[in-house]
Amino acid sequence: MLTITRDLHDRIVAHARRDHPDEACGVVSGPAGTDRPERFIPMLNAARSPTFYEFDSGDLLKLYREMDDRDEEPVVVYHSHTATEAYPSRTDISYANEPAAHYVIVSTAECGDDEGPVSFRSFRIVDGEVSEEEVRIVDSHAV
Repeated sequence: MLTITRDLHDRIVAHARRDHPDEACGVVSGPAGTDRPERFIPMLNAARSPTFYEFDSGDLLKLYREMDDRDEEPVVVYHSHTATEAYPSRTDISYANEPAAHYVIVSTAECGDDEGPVSFRSFRIVDGEVSEEEVRIVDSHAV
């Protein structure tokens, strides 16, 4: 199960809406070994595509160095789907290289960049196998 604060949930959704019609992407890091998402890190979709996302390799290297310096790890790797359901595509599965991470997908297919319903789902992707997990949203003081 992914336990995430309302603030982080809302920031991920806001990023997905802001970047629509292109896919948004980013990371939420947390203290190594805790499985606790804490630091929101929106990234640039280097592909600038409505059907594909790609982290800029330089930005990603910088992020991993920064997380290493802070004794953090990627707890959530997120991106949006702008025209399809919030479920990992074959490409998403092939790029999933953090077996301990929660892979969050936000679908803005219904609302676009407006207020309105989004689908916010979390998955574990290990060795090409996808399993959906429950998402529990908590108040920041309850974590």
